[in-house]
Amino acid sequence: MEMSEMMEMSEMMEMRSARARAIHTHGTLQKAVEAGELEQFQDLSLSEAVILGLLNQGVRTFIGIFGHGMTDVGEVMRVYEEEQALRTINVRNEVEASHVAAMLRWKYGEVSAVFTSIGPGAMHAAAGSLVPLSNGLGVYYLMGDETSHSEGPNMQQIPKREQELFLRLLSTMGHAYSLHTPEAVFTALKRGDTVVNGNVKQSPFYMLLPMNIQPKVMEGCNLLEFPTRSAASRVISTDAYLFDTAAETIRNASRITVKTGGGAAGLSSAVLEEFLELTDAVYVHGPQVPGLYPYSKPRNMSVGGSKGSISGNYAMNECDLMIIIGARGVCQWDCSGTAFRKAKKILNINCDYEDLGQYGNSVRIQGDAEAVLLRLIELLKEKPREASDPAWLRECAEKRAEWEAFKQLRYDHPVLVDKKRGQAILTEPAAIKKAVDFADAKGCVKIFDAGDVQANGFQIVTDEKPGQTITDSGSSYMGFAVSSMLAFALAGNRDYPMAFTGDGSFMMNPQILIDAVQHGLRGMIVLFDNRRMGAITSLQYSQYGVEFKTDDMVEVDYVQMAEAVKGVKAFYGGETPEDLEQALKEAYAYDGLSLVHVPVYYGTEDEAGLGSFGDWNVGNWCERVQKLKHNIGF
Repeated sequence: MEMSEMMEMSEMMEMRSARARAIHTHGTLQKAVEAGELEQFQDLSLSEAVILGLLNQGVRTFIGIFGHGMTDVGEVMRVYEEEQALRTINVRNEVEASHVAAMLRWKYGEVSAVFTSIGPGAMHAAAGSLVPLSNGLGVYYLMGDETSHSEGPNMQQIPKREQELFLRLLSTMGHAYSLHTPEAVFTALKRGDTVVNGNVKQSPFYMLLPMNIQPKVMEGCNLLEFPTRSAASRVISTDAYLFDTAAETIRNASRITVKTGGGAAGLSSAVLEEFLELTDAVYVHGPQVPGLYPYSKPRNMSVGGSKGSISGNYAMNECDLMIIIGARGVCQWDCSGTAFRKAKKILNINCDYEDLGQYGNSVRIQGDAEAVLLRLIELLKEKPREASDPAWLRECAEKRAEWEAFKQLRYDHPVLVDKKRGQAILTEPAAIKKAVDFADAKGCVKIFDAGDVQANGFQIVTDEKPGQTITDSGSSYMGFAVSSMLAFALAGNRDYPMAFTGDGSFMMNPQILIDAVQHGLRGMIVLFDNRRMGAITSLQYSQYGVEFKTDDMVEVDYVQMAEAVKGVKAFYGGETPEDLEQALKEAYAYDGLSLVHVPVYYGTEDEAGLGSFGDWNVGNWCERVQKLKHNIGF
C-alpha cells in the first residue's frame, strides 16, 4: 500500500470512529449534527451507512455469523463496537441468531439485526425468520449478496444464471430490498422502519448487500437524510356506524365467547374483564397469550383449538356470537375454520385488514384491540344488552370443571411402564406439570418448543399474568425455545428462562450449550425425552392406527453431552415427581446454564397425554373437516 493510500485509510478510520462516538453520545445523527459534533455532509461507504442508519433507529444489537459476503460490514461493526456504539453477538448458527432476535423483540421490545454472509447462511436466517414472520415481530436482516456486475457465478449464490434470486426469494417471504446502489440506503431504511416498527403488524425486513457495493463510497452523504425510528401509534376505525352495528350484534346475542390471539398481547386484563362482564361472555385464549386474562377467573375457559381443552372448545362450538380479537385464524387455532359451529355471527377485531377478511358473515373493526374494546364498552354502557342466556356461564363452568378433573387424573397417575426403556418413568403431562409449577413458583419465564411438549404445555399452563409463557405456535419452529434463551443473557439476565423442549427439538439447535457459556446466560433447559417425534406418532395412530418412521432407538446421555461443554451443569430428572423436583431445585441453584434430562413415557394409555378436542384439516380427516367448514359457512 502506498504512503498516500495509508494516510487516506488512516483518515477514513479516524472519521469513522468519530461518527461512532457521536451517535453513541447523542443517540441519533440529527442530534449529533445539531450539537455541532458532526458535519452534515460526509463521505460514507454503504456498509457504514447501513450500520449508521440502523443505529439511528435505535438498533444497538447485531447477532449473527460473519463470512466472505459480509467482511466490509464486519469491519464497520468492529470500529463501532470499539467506540461502544453497538454490540456484536457472534453465535454458531444463523437460525439461532434469528431466534434470539425474535425473542429480544417478543419479550423485551428490543429491535435487533441479524447479520449473515451470502448463500447458506442467508438461507438459514431466512428459515429462522419464519418465527418473527408468523408472530408479528419486527427484526432487521442484513445479508450478503452476489456482486452487481454479474462477472460470473459468485460462490454460494443460488446457482442459476438469473438476476437477484435472493431478492426474489425473500420478497416472496416478506419485505426485502437490494442495496444495488449506495444511495438507495435511505429508501431501504425508510421502508424497513415501516415494516419493523409499524404498529399495525410488525414483520422482518431483509436488506441484501451485494459484496462489491458494500465498500462503495457516497461522497457528501447527507447525515440528516437518515430516518429515525417512527413513533408508535394506535390504529382505530372512526366509522361510528360500524361500532353501532357491532354493539347491536352483541346486544342481540345470548351466548357469547371471546377468543384472543397473539395480536391482543398488549390488551389490558382490566379492560378485557370489563368487556367480558358487560357482554356476559366466556373467554378462550390462543396458545400465544395465556395469562392475558387470569386463569383463575371463572369466565376463563382455557385454551381452544385442535389441541385445545374440553371447556375452551365447548365455548367455541356452542356460542351464538364469536368475538375474535387479534388473530389471523391459523388452522389449529380455530380447528381449520370449524370451531364456531353454532355461531350466527362473528365480530372480528384486528389491526391488520387482511386478517379481518378471514371470516365471512362478520362485523369487521380495524383497530388496536384495547382502543376498540374501550369504545364498545362505552356503547354497551349507554344501552346494556338484555338477551343473555342465564345457563351459558353455568354450562361453560361445568365444562371447565370437567377439564380440570381430566387433567388432574393424569397428574394423579404420573408414572407408567415404558416398553422401550423397560421401566416405570414419568408421563409427559405429569413431568411438564411439575416443571411448570416449579417455574411459576420461582417466577421463571417458560418457553415451549414445538411438538408434543408445546401442545401439552399450552394445555397445562395456568398463568395469572401475561408474559410468563412464550410459545411459537405461529411457525412451530423446532429448537426455538432453547436458542431463544440467549436473548435473556443479552437483556442482562433480568428474567430467568426455562426452555421446555423435546429431544427432537433440542437436537435441532444444541449450540445453545456453547453460546450460553460464551455470553453468560443463566437459565435452564428441561429436556423431555420420549425418543421419538411424539406429536406425529400420536397423529399417525389417530389417523391410520400405525406409527411410521417417527420412532427413535438411539439412547443418548444428555447429561454427559451437556457437561461436555465446560460451564454447563446437567442433572438427571429421575423417574418420579420427587426426583424431578429435586433435580429442578439443583439446576435452578446453578449460576449459569443448566439442563435437566427427563425420560418420559410414550404409549397409548389414556394417562400418557392430554389428548385433542378439536378438528384439523390434515391427513385422512380432510374430507370431513372441509365439508364441515363449508356447511358452517364462515
